Parts: sequence; structure tokens; C-alpha cells
Amino acid sequence: MSTNSAVATAVRDLDVDVVAAYPITPQTTVMEKIAEYIANGELLAEMIHVESEHSALSAAMGAAAVGARAFTATASQGLELMHEILHIVSGLRLPVVMSVAMRALSAPLSIWNDQSDVMNARDAGWVIYFAHSAQETYDTIIQAYRVAEDPDVLLPVMVAYDGFVMSHTIEPVAVEGREAVLSYAPKRQFPYKLDPDKPVSIGTVADPDWYYEFKYQQVQAMKKALEKAREADAEFARRFGRGYGVMECYMCEDAEALIMANASYAASLKAILPEARKEGYRVGLLRLRLYRPFPMEEFLSHASNASSLLVMDRAISYGAPYQGPLANEVAAIKVKEDLPFNLVNVVAGIGQRTMGNEDFKALIRLAWEARSRKYPETIFYGVRE
Repeated sequence: MSTNSAVATAVRDLDVDVVAAYPITPQTTVMEKIAEYIANGELLAEMIHVESEHSALSAAMGAAAVGARAFTATASQGLELMHEILHIVSGLRLPVVMSVAMRALSAPLSIWNDQSDVMNARDAGWVIYFAHSAQETYDTIIQAYRVAEDPDVLLPVMVAYDGFVMSHTIEPVAVEGREAVLSYAPKRQFPYKLDPDKPVSIGTVADPDWYYEFKYQQVQAMKKALEKAREADAEFARRFGRGYGVMECYMCEDAEALIMANASYAASLKAILPEARKEGYRVGLLRLRLYRPFPMEEFLSHASNASSLLVMDRAISYGAPYQGPLANEVAAIKVKEDLPFNLVNVVAGIGQRTMGNEDFKALIRLAWEARSRKYPETIFYGVRE
């Protein structure tokens, strides 16, 4: 199945109660497949057809507030139109799960892939995963509900994957079925739900004496989310035989240089790195799976002994010291922890500019050369200047 179908199948197996969405490429087939499951009686859920993505997340928010298991999906401009509601859902501590088939932002209009949309949402208080295969996306949607609904977390979760490159690509996917999935991720009662028989107020005004404390509670919940994400993945591996960790290091054992990548680029590098090793390039892949909260412990354990680290970005942080958002964060960690590696930032694939095997091989060579050479400026790989 495609990655979009894998998302829909996970929603079916999780017995989600309420689904709300507005169609936007390349997310639309997620909702088409969910609608098919509902029509066939395979999922007993309320499908809410709304007039915009702003309303889609608002509807999911309302459903979660009364204790329903809620889901939505979007991409690109849809995620931007949701942006106001992203902060409200996380601030209200509602465990909504959303899939994002990442896509470039307008203008100029592009329906193709990069990661600008999710990078704009990185500070909205959502737990954020990147998946690099259809199988992992199915598994991560399931893990996302276990993390989101944990009473020590109660935060929304975003599961992101590359639009078209993954969303419409068909791969073998093992599915577990509802009984097994609900045994792993059982529905939990939301402790503060709206209930006419037990009235509460949610989202009222917080004056300066209290607002700061609510935000700090989100900080603490995000710390808990890291611990719970590790536990959720370990338990998933025990039950189903597939585990990913929160950060994966591929061919890292004797690597002198590392490349940090995520989603489909990580999958491409996994296919190419073994050949590069035969040519003498001892380069490993540091795959970022859990982005928020950032897995600092795992990052330090893998990156501390590297001579160079090439960070691949598929979004632009305009005017920043490094113009890739991930590289800016890694640069901050490098200074804070006094790490010795040479950092090189490569922005690539903007608007789904083609990256072939030879391009990935060139970046492997660049990561290798960076052991003894510094690159203070962001490299915009493949752009015509």
C-alpha cells in the first residue's frame, strides 16, 4: 500500500472515533481511504466534512475535548491555515493525532515536496515524528496515540512523511489488525473532558499571574513525551517485532563522518551508503525520527565522536546563521556541549528538486571531506545561481 493508505489503515485499526479534514494534495487519499473504511463498515467513526483546514483541526479539537479519539491530516498551506489552532490544541493538552504529507509552501505555488510546512510548526507545542517508510508510518501513527493519550503527556502528535515521494509510493506493509493494535494502544478517558453532567471550563482567559505556568506545564509534558516515546517504541518492538528508536544510527559503528537526514532522504541514503563504504567512505546515517522533543541523549551518544556532521535540510530558515532549520539547532547543541565535529549544512530538494543516486553520493563525499575542512556557509545544493 501507499504511505497514505498505511496512515488510513492505522486509523482504522486504532478505532478512531472522529475524523475531520479538508482535501489538499498530497494528503487527500488518506481521507479517501478512511471514507472507504467507514462506508464499508470497517470503521465506526464520524467523518466531518469541513470548509477549511482551520475548521478541520477545530473539529478534531472539539472531538478530543469531549473525550473522543480524534484524527486529521493535512499538508502545506493546509497546515499553515491550521497554525492558530495548532497552538490552541497543544495549550489545551488535547491528544489529537495528525498526519502531514509534507509539501512545499506557496508562493510561487508548488504542489511538490519539501519540509517547509512542518518546520514552520516546530514551535507549536506538538510532538513531531518523521517516518521514512510506509511501514514505519503505519507503526508510528499507532505509537503516536499511545504517547499522546498518556496521562503524563496529553499533547498532540504530528506524524510527518514526504509528500508524493512517500505518500503515493507503494510498498509492502504488515498490518496488525484492530484487536492487537487496541491491546497496545487502548483508548483512555481524557481526564478533563467536557461533560454536561460534570461541567468544567476549558481554555478560559489566563492573566499574567497564571499564563506562564500553563506554558511551563507544556515544557514539562514535552520532557515526559521523550521518555514515553522511547517506552512506546520499545513496547511496540516487543509486541510486533518492529522498533525504530527515537533516533537511528545506520552504519555508525566505525563512522568518522555522519549525515543527519530524515524521511525519504534517509531511506535513499540507507540504499547508497553500503556502496560508499566499499569505496572507503566511512560515513554513517544519523536518522532523525523524533524531532520534538529532540532526542538529545541519543544525538550526543552518536555524534560526540564524529569528525564531521553534514545536516541535510529541506526547508529554509531565511536570514538565520545557518539557513537550514535543523542545522541551526545542531549548531546550538555543538556550542552548548562543546562538540568537536565540523558542521556542514546542506539545503537540498526544495520544491522536490530531483535528488538522484549520484547526488547522494556527492553529499557522502562532502561529509567525508568535511572532516578536515570547514564550511561556514550553508550550501544550497543543486540550485542554479
